Amino acid sequence: MSRPLAIFIMGPTATGKTALALELVSRFPCDIVSVDSTQVYRGLDIGSAKPGPEILARAPHRLIDILDPAEAYSAARFRADALREMAAISAQGRVPLLVGGTGLYFRALTQGLSPLPAADPAIRARLEAEAAVTGWGELHQRLARVDPAAAARIHPNDPQRIQRALEVFEVTGRPMSELQRQSGTGDGHGFEPMPYRLLKLVRLPRERAVLGERIHQRFQAMLALGFEAEVRHLWARGDLTPDLPALRSVGYRQMLNYLLGATRYTEAIERGVIATRQLAKRQMTWLRAESDCQFLFDDEAPTERALALVSRALP
Repeated sequence: MSRPLAIFIMGPTATGKTALALELVSRFPCDIVSVDSTQVYRGLDIGSAKPGPEILARAPHRLIDILDPAEAYSAARFRADALREMAAISAQGRVPLLVGGTGLYFRALTQGLSPLPAADPAIRARLEAEAAVTGWGELHQRLARVDPAAAARIHPNDPQRIQRALEVFEVTGRPMSELQRQSGTGDGHGFEPMPYRLLKLVRLPRERAVLGERIHQRFQAMLALGFEAEVRHLWARGDLTPDLPALRSVGYRQMLNYLLGATRYTEAIERGVIATRQLAKRQMTWLRAESDCQFLFDDEAPTERALALVSRALP
């Protein structure tokens, strides 16, 4: 109890994390820190489901709109940024409320980072070229041969993580899973545990089919709000490329493929919904294996239960 409290609200997209965070902010002295790898970028608003001006006026979010889409952002940088913002919130006698769906960022906060090699643009470009010819499924099979543990963890439809795991193997000659295992929970640079008591809340639907339908409805709502125009505007800048992390985000990648003539409009929308559902499935799998979580299901009065849990956790 001597350590300050920090609250996590985790969960896949379209599960009500923002609504729950707003409820907590209205009842308790909490300040929100976004944990989202897409909302960090300026101009990626509709496709990232970024909170609108009316929500931000009620509850400002730290770590959104902090980067230009031409920039790259890492889990290590997020960890440093988040810990800085959390310290500032705690210093004001308030509670950091970390809200989002990027599991890698939450893991970087709580477990540190393994000392993996830096990105190699040449290897990445070659892997992308190979995938364009053979498909990412073939590269996933290659990964299964050189790093079975990583392949078992990484979905065949997750090109970014497949590419990274193969890149690490080519740079080091060793499986990425082996490097991560040998490094334990540290980042190789004096990792220290978070100086907070954690209350980890997870918003999940009871049935996966319910989430799948919500994702479909949200994607349709994003289209109605002008998602295609948003991606057109980003591409019209002229300085962004399809391999940038911002434009490889789920939804943006599929819409950009349509704008570049690689797919038809209806196919791009279908692929965007499928990719989002696949991401949500991976998120749910990871969250169910996470320790010390309080799961808030739709059919169990999630808001009331969260309020009770936070009330008990506060000093």
